[in-house]
Amino acid sequence: MKRVFLIVLDSFGVGALPDAKEYGDEGSDTLRSVAAQREFCAPNLTRAGLFNIDGVQGGVAHPIASYCRLKEKSRGKDTTTGHWEIAGVISKTPFPTYPNGFPKEVLDEFSQKTGRGVLCNLPYSGTKVLEDYGEEQEKTGKWIVYTSADSVFQVAANVDFIPLQELYEACRTAREMLPVGRVIARPYVKREGKYIRTADRHDFSLRPPETMLDRLKESGYRTIGVGKISDIFAARGLTENLGVNADNADGMRKTELVAERAFEGLCFINLVDFDMKYGHRNDAAGYARAISAFDDWLGTFLPKLKEEDLLLITADHGCDPLTPSTDHSREYVPLLLFDGKGKNYGTRESFADISATILRYFGLKPIAGEAIV
Repeated sequence: MKRVFLIVLDSFGVGALPDAKEYGDEGSDTLRSVAAQREFCAPNLTRAGLFNIDGVQGGVAHPIASYCRLKEKSRGKDTTTGHWEIAGVISKTPFPTYPNGFPKEVLDEFSQKTGRGVLCNLPYSGTKVLEDYGEEQEKTGKWIVYTSADSVFQVAANVDFIPLQELYEACRTAREMLPVGRVIARPYVKREGKYIRTADRHDFSLRPPETMLDRLKESGYRTIGVGKISDIFAARGLTENLGVNADNADGMRKTELVAERAFEGLCFINLVDFDMKYGHRNDAAGYARAISAFDDWLGTFLPKLKEEDLLLITADHGCDPLTPSTDHSREYVPLLLFDGKGKNYGTRESFADISATILRYFGLKPIAGEAIV
């Protein structure tokens, strides 16, 4: 019985891509910045070969996993583009971005359809925007709409004043209107004078073309999503969705529960805290603590894997917490492949090599990319 566990450490890049300058990300290196923190402790990832990857310093003599780094062939550096390429979709045209905010006619239509006005309409930090506009939202009932360097239309609402389901419905409306990669519902509350985002975030993504999930599902295999996977792929190709994680620890617990089950197929996991809580907030120490917590968990998870199980650990882009930017960075991503071989597979030309590898493991034809093993 073959099972694959594919874990995406959201934003854990391993160095700037050759074209990073085009994206304003020259010199970015998320791993280097995080590993430099005194809070960083990752003996299991180190033994697996994380620091043996091309361009990374400090490897071990005999890694327990195979390893490589992958280029992003798609145009972009966002969550949707990265995950889609991992799953076999090369995006030749980047999703549109709005560095100066959204056009007035778009916001007018959004307001007319949802019955509420709009505040902000600028690229903004997701926590700072609440500090700057939260009080005004309480007074006016208007949506807080903001974006970033990514192709996103984000809508924040204090759910003590605006019902969560109304926020979701407004985001569905925006999804129908806009060609952005993701429309994101950002619910929050105010407690003791502080604005706190709740765990009810929901991403409304564009529906992707065929991915490895479709090919596996159509061939009778289970495809289980943990975390944001269902949101990122608009639920396409999944046989089961275990939902958005409350935090990384919740995602890891769900992964353990799946590992205890008898199934044949893929469990696709996204752990978003690295990106959402630490990378975007330029919190290098927090990022390092989160990686260390994952590493502790990994040490307990590896012994639970069965003989035919295949574990892959990767990322979808970078988000260097030590650069002035709070946005994603255009970086190589790592791949640790727990195949027992300890081989260096060098530098690969596309994230899609992951999907090709998984599909070959199940005896299926790849959509894009080249299988690594």
